[in-house]
Amino acid sequence: MAEADAGTHLTLLGTGEIVTEDRLPELYAYPENLASSWVRSNFISSLDGGATVDGKSGDLAGPGDRALFQVMRDLADVIVVGAGTVRAENYGGAKLGVAARQSRQARGQDEVPPICIISQSGRLERDMRVFTDTEVPPLVFTSLDTSGVTRERLGDSAEMLSGSGPDAGAVDLATVLRTLADRGLRRVLTEGGPRLHGTFIEDGLLDELCLSLAPTVVGGQARRIATGVSQVHTPMRPSMLLSDDAGYLYARYVRHTP
Repeated sequence: MAEADAGTHLTLLGTGEIVTEDRLPELYAYPENLASSWVRSNFISSLDGGATVDGKSGDLAGPGDRALFQVMRDLADVIVVGAGTVRAENYGGAKLGVAARQSRQARGQDEVPPICIISQSGRLERDMRVFTDTEVPPLVFTSLDTSGVTRERLGDSAEMLSGSGPDAGAVDLATVLRTLADRGLRRVLTEGGPRLHGTFIEDGLLDELCLSLAPTVVGGQARRIATGVSQVHTPMRPSMLLSDDAGYLYARYVRHTP
């Protein structure tokens, strides 16, 4: 993080510690010796609960949020996103610097985490930036019913996988996570969108939420960070709270297990 940039001086609330860049990987480290997937979500919200401005979450972000966004990508084995978010945010592949790559190698990770796209319909186009601007081919999970057609359309630009469970016409996130874990991709980071996030919550699969709170209100009809057809009550406990010079708050919550 460049010290000259406003909003990049982070403070650990409760202790007053000034958090340096090299301390962030420790603060955001995944649990050690994972036997199964650990799902972390990373979202940003306005003070009045809006997850987007004009349909994009990036317009809420500041320098500190972007720095933490990169740290969480650096630590993840795989980055899981919904097809709608890939389109709306014009996703490309993950970009990592030399130091991050060396740290990943030391942890036994691949140098670059793949983008994993969840698309029940498989309606993806080969010329999308996520397929053309990436070092590693994305993983694409579709339903069993649509995987064949999607594979023909995307060719070798992506690795196609069936994410169906009992219902061949739907993607089952528990099946997706098991498939990723079998490949050694257990440190999961999901960046949305709200519908995919809501499904992780509804299915009881979300272990951790990292939420950036932007010092702004947006009004209008902005979506929340999670949407879905049903509501569940999932207790979370605060693990950490950071602040920066620009007025952002960065909260880390983990699922409460009595």
